[in-house]
Amino acid sequence: MAKIAGKDGSVDTGSAVAGIKSWTLDYTTDALETTDFAAAGVKSYIVGGSGWSGSFEGYKDGGPQTEGSSVTLTLYEYSSTTYWQGTALIVGTHETVSHDGVVSVSYDFQGTGALNHTEP
Repeated sequence: MAKIAGKDGSVDTGSAVAGIKSWTLDYTTDALETTDFAAAGVKSYIVGGSGWSGSFEGYKDGGPQTEGSSVTLTLYEYSSTTYWQGTALIVGTHETVSHDGVVSVSYDFQGTGALNHTEP
């Protein structure tokens, strides 16, 4: 597969979030240990629950996201047809202000339910 530029990525929480310059998505699955005496000290595991979370950040531009709100989150990779989508809770807000820089903001989210991936 060819390398892909992230320049066309974006974030939508019901409407496009202005000023965003990057996002991260972490999708994890729990590994549940099932080691017993018969394993002779060699650990064994089974697949447990899965979940997703992440963050997005950029320059403060427009209205902020509300911490504690539930949103339909869409994370676009490089086109309007390649994205991740699901319901997420906005669980953290972080603003950064410096005397010689642009005011920036970042948001943490926690997915709730399924995460859908659409790719052409």
